[in-house]
Amino acid sequence: MLDLKAQFSKIINPSPEQKKQYNEEVKRVQEIAQKKPDEVLNDVWDHLGVFVDEYSKLAKAYIASEVSAKQVYKGDKSLARRVLERLKLRYQLDDMLAKVREEMVYNAPSELGDLWTRFEKLWMEMVQEQNEALAEELRKAQVEQWQRARAWEDLKAKAVWIGALVVVLAWFSGLMILIRLTQTYKNIFPYSWWSCLLCL
Repeated sequence: MLDLKAQFSKIINPSPEQKKQYNEEVKRVQEIAQKKPDEVLNDVWDHLGVFVDEYSKLAKAYIASEVSAKQVYKGDKSLARRVLERLKLRYQLDDMLAKVREEMVYNAPSELGDLWTRFEKLWMEMVQEQNEALAEELRKAQVEQWQRARAWEDLKAKAVWIGALVVVLAWFSGLMILIRLTQTYKNIFPYSWWSCLLCL
């Protein structure tokens, strides 16, 4: 409040708009003063979280544009237009990161210390952890895909063997039936074994 009053007293003949802005700032500072320190810090964390979330959304859009650039494009936009869109996203990312850094360095309470340095270090660690987790997930997916392909190949090989066995058995059965129907077989074996069983 003392800082606010000192700043406002430096203004000679303040305009109604300046007075209004000063009064609003005084109200805001008084509201903050009534809050508990933990509540104020929570508000700061939430405010910083909104900044970081917005940055993350932009980063995802930029990554998606990089991924789509490696695929065949079938749309109406020219290559130069798509380059401009990616460049715009890159500028927005850089601007947003500068704003996040500014918020953490200049606008965060002194109680939080070197917030940007600690945030940047932890952020890089988490990015590295996520990259490692993604690589592990990709490796597992590749192993599962290989195992499915191998199981499918085994199944096809077994199906071929079973099909071949069925064909051989069907051929052998058909051959035996044809042999039994021949006159030579009937002359050599006038009675079949089942007719002998009936005679008993």
